[in-house]
Amino acid sequence: MPLPIKVVAILAANPALTSLLSAVLAATYGLRVRSFESAGALITYMRLSPVDLLVCDFDCEASPAGSLAQTLRGDASLAQRDFQIIALAGAINPDTKAASIASGIDEVIVKPMSPKYLLERVLSRVGQAAPQLSPGAYYGPERRSRLPPARPAGPHVNYAGRGDNVIPLFPNPPPPAH
Repeated sequence: MPLPIKVVAILAANPALTSLLSAVLAATYGLRVRSFESAGALITYMRLSPVDLLVCDFDCEASPAGSLAQTLRGDASLAQRDFQIIALAGAINPDTKAASIASGIDEVIVKPMSPKYLLERVLSRVGQAAPQLSPGAYYGPERRSRLPPARPAGPHVNYAGRGDNVIPLFPNPPPPAH
């Protein structure tokens, strides 16, 4: 049975940041991303359609994350009331911390951050496991039981004493057998 699609809404201060985060999150299977330019558009959408997670920004002048979260947490007309909020902040100071606690923000991420880090945090919040791929690991057919390849037959080439990137046109003859 496939996992249910989770809806992530994004409202950031910078349109470039919004589009970058939207592109990274939308490329992930199981996430539907909605980006907004204003708090009014976001609230209208959330009244009509359920949202599982909201990514908002403390640097947004029109609607900082603290006041937006407080407005949304108190709005009884939302289609889904049990959503989570991740806020982006330039720095965490006592005012940011107090606003986060008072308004019900679930997590604060300090900018600048990697979009992959935000993806990891979003996936952990919506309950989907991130793909566990270790760098440099091989994910292909099982070949460990094969014998090592035989040494190729042909004339013996002595590379000792040559330059780093020199391959002889006429290889040295093989050493005489004693």
